Amino acid sequence: MQVADKGRDVRGTVILAAVCLVLQLAVAPNVALGNGHANFAMIFSACVALQTGGSRGVVAGFLAGLVFDLSATSPVGLMAFCLTVSSFVLGIEQRNRMAGDLASSMAHFCASALAVSLVYHLAMLLVGQGGSLIDVIVFRTLPTAFLTIVFFVPFAYYYSRVRATGAGIGGPGTLTRGSGHGGTHFTRRGL
Repeated sequence: MQVADKGRDVRGTVILAAVCLVLQLAVAPNVALGNGHANFAMIFSACVALQTGGSRGVVAGFLAGLVFDLSATSPVGLMAFCLTVSSFVLGIEQRNRMAGDLASSMAHFCASALAVSLVYHLAMLLVGQGGSLIDVIVFRTLPTAFLTIVFFVPFAYYYSRVRATGAGIGGPGTLTRGSGHGGTHFTRRGL
């Protein structure tokens, strides 16, 4: 029997949002590769979308993108649109892809990070905040995607290994009750 702890999910999302907001405002502007900076708003929206999907992932993507747009010099709504679409695509199956499947989560995130970075920087070129197409692709899109992927690795590891095997009702490493021919017995699952 698995029991959903909605309070734990909400607390985890709020803590993740606070951590990513602090990292976006304090770390991202100071760590650069070329003209690219890590996008912690994308990391937040992808973590939520890969964990829960559905409407929660889309709303998280929109709000994270809006916060990103308000803290940057980009047109308001550009990153919100990109992250909303990205979260929809990442969370389309409405299941926890992060639980125990690090390779799949990373592959989906890498493709999404590259696509969001490319669309965002191409749109910035169209509004006059980019030098040339080569500058946008080589010095902005690729470094931004690379840094975002590098900073996503600890989050992906945490949600695929640590949190998936953490103490929870019905989780791995807990006692489960079964009944057999000899009556009720308890077995240790996941160890």
